[in-house]
Amino acid sequence: MNRPDDDLAALAAAHGVATSYRDGERREVVVDPEVVVRVLGLLDVDATTPAARRAALERRAAVAALPGTIAMRPDRARAVPGRGTLTDESGAVRPVDGELSTGLPLGYHTLELDGRRSTVVVAPPALPAPPRTWGWMLQLYALHSARSWGIGDLGDLREFADWTGRAHGADAVLLNPLHAITPVPPVQPSPYTPSSRRFVTPLALRVTDVDAYAAADAATRAEVDALRPETVGDRIAHDRVWAAKRSALELLWRSTGSPGPADADDELWEFATYCALAERWGGRWTLWPAGLRDPRDPQVAAARRELAPRVAFHAWLQEQASRQLGRARAAARDAGMRIGLIGDLAVGCDPEGADGWALQDVLALDVTVGAPPDAFNQRGQAWGLPPWRPDRLDATGYAAYRNLLRALLTHADGLRIDHVAGLFRLWWVPPCDGPDRGTYVHYDADAMLAVLTLEAHRAGAVVVGEDLGTVEPEVTEALQERNMLGSTVMWFARDEDAPGEPLLAPGRWPEQAVATISTHDLPTAAGFLRGEHVRVRADLGLLDDVAAEQARARADRAELVALLVAEGLLEAPDAGEDEIIVAMHRMLGRSRCRLALVSPYDLVGEVRQPNLPGTVDEYPNWRLPLGSSLEDLRQDPRIAAVVPIRE
Repeated sequence: MNRPDDDLAALAAAHGVATSYRDGERREVVVDPEVVVRVLGLLDVDATTPAARRAALERRAAVAALPGTIAMRPDRARAVPGRGTLTDESGAVRPVDGELSTGLPLGYHTLELDGRRSTVVVAPPALPAPPRTWGWMLQLYALHSARSWGIGDLGDLREFADWTGRAHGADAVLLNPLHAITPVPPVQPSPYTPSSRRFVTPLALRVTDVDAYAAADAATRAEVDALRPETVGDRIAHDRVWAAKRSALELLWRSTGSPGPADADDELWEFATYCALAERWGGRWTLWPAGLRDPRDPQVAAARRELAPRVAFHAWLQEQASRQLGRARAAARDAGMRIGLIGDLAVGCDPEGADGWALQDVLALDVTVGAPPDAFNQRGQAWGLPPWRPDRLDATGYAAYRNLLRALLTHADGLRIDHVAGLFRLWWVPPCDGPDRGTYVHYDADAMLAVLTLEAHRAGAVVVGEDLGTVEPEVTEALQERNMLGSTVMWFARDEDAPGEPLLAPGRWPEQAVATISTHDLPTAAGFLRGEHVRVRADLGLLDDVAAEQARARADRAELVALLVAEGLLEAPDAGEDEIIVAMHRMLGRSRCRLALVSPYDLVGEVRQPNLPGTVDEYPNWRLPLGSSLEDLRQDPRIAAVVPIRE
């Protein structure tokens, strides 16, 4: 393939667009120059002709000396091109002469140099080191109890945290994303394709824990109780559950006089407006009347007044969700958890959702992020999620990004960043192209990490980065430098420098990481031991060579069992499944990793994994309830045999 000419390569480099990259085998892949031109166009950079490229380079050179956002630490000075002033968050002004000095207070400051303005993010060098402990990784939607309505809820979370904190000394619960849905059917079951990452899904509300339920009269409570959906079969019926909860919550809202929230900011009113408009015009805002497609249009303000009761209802729902999440966090703290609840930040949002509508000025809505072709996905992957525009983030001081982090950390004691490599670069797929016709777009990782570190510091939160798969070494190194934890999965913990890349003994796993047996995208412990991940893909026609996959699964199982025997955790390789699973958890607890997380799926012998990558409706992704109820978990001897996995 032809390489880009010098001007195109220089222009692409100036805007962070990759003209080549290293694949999973560390081989260089050259990006088609036409793709580079298209991606630059998506950043409003005309690179279609030699003259256009030269003009764009000249414009870039004129503004590149002072970026829109500068990241720095208080213990390191930084040169800047000119003289001016720096105004910190308190309003104090100090002169600047060619350098930002050490000792600056933490925060977001405004730098003015020769008529130009930039945001300076001063973040601490690192977060406090998390304790060496253990906890749970929980798909909350899959948990259920005698009091929940067809889906795991925040009441279940509160009770789970209280039970395991007191009974087992667990210090953390990592949750699947609790991001908000679009409140019209069909409800998106995947927590990783949310309508908004800034707000909480009302699907997680426990209806009978809403304060209005306790205050309602007997007739209203009876009417609410009659709406409780019954679980049918072994699938979570998101649409049916939401219809029942919405009707019940509307009853309770009206019973208290149809109030709005007691304290709402502009972002909440905007989100609630989107929800009300979606109820009237449908869940795809790009198909709404033209005057409603931009939240700043005067017609949106008029619609908000017209739909005021529905806007108030959706804002009230967020108030209830915040209250119930707060109670769950308090239960974790009261139960003695040293970390508490760790939220999960999805890599993106539904382009037709609330964030796509509200943040369209900083999102590249015509683009989908994904992954380049590799050995497992030869055509690459497209996830249907729009990325941040790095130029717009820079120009706005990363305001939307920091507001997102702040909103999430309002409800959590820690944050897991899904696909943390996305803070460094994302694979952009232009519109109407396949994922093999994309390229990486680089972000200012120093700025992204500075904002993350500052917001986590202010919230007193731990940070976990999901750095699995093809991830450049600098990603993991940057996490470690800041006392953020990476991710280690038992199946993937291998010695890459040894012949055959054998499994690593737990004493050699990285210290600055979260250790787990599996993830939501991988087989459960029982599923792995039984080869369920091969069987289900074979049944769906997703494998080209079933026999080879079966042989590899048997070899992987034998290798794991051999390691357990070598570590003295298992007496013999012919041990039963339950014994092997107990030994796997003991190895997890023995690892060097600071935080070890246990999944209920593994402890109760669930063979079905929550999500099967590469499928949509062929497999019931995100719709499988846990085989045991919360009440069952409390009495399950398999849990008592394993936890706590660390003293």
